Amino acid sequence: MGKDKALLPFEGKSLAQYQYDKLSKIFKKVYISTKEKKFDFDAPLILDSSKIYAPTPAFLDIFNITESFFALSVDTPFVTKAIIQKIFEEAQKYPNKDAIIAKTDFPHPLIGIYNRSILPHIQKALKEENYKLNAILQKAKTHFVEFEDEESFFNLNHPKEYERALQKQNSLL
Repeated sequence: MGKDKALLPFEGKSLAQYQYDKLSKIFKKVYISTKEKKFDFDAPLILDSSKIYAPTPAFLDIFNITESFFALSVDTPFVTKAIIQKIFEEAQKYPNKDAIIAKTDFPHPLIGIYNRSILPHIQKALKEENYKLNAILQKAKTHFVEFEDEESFFNLNHPKEYERALQKQNSLL
């Protein structure tokens, strides 16, 4: 992207605040995992102590405060409450899984529930310097929740995708 995606403007606020506000309507407690304090709004932060720029090491810090968590990447603004509810409904059916993850044509590892039982897989991957969540999910007991609507999982990785998201946002207004 060339910029910090979390700070990109979206619906009159930063993308991070947009996601935080959305999740705060669904969950009692919402945290933002980040490497540094950089936001102009109040939110509880989990400071990622790793020097590695990947989400996987941050999971160690997250598991220091909880047994399980729902992860949502900052750059997926079109994930809806209905999608999140379906993931939680599936989690009820599969209580012994390490992770319950959204999947369309491919898995979305930063849209799902992680349970502490996945921790040994994460620790092993980090020791091997393999930071890819998809690789961890393949070895762990993972249940994938199938979705057909690829657009809801639209991910903002490049400036053109961000511009497309702004156009999509404006068409929803």
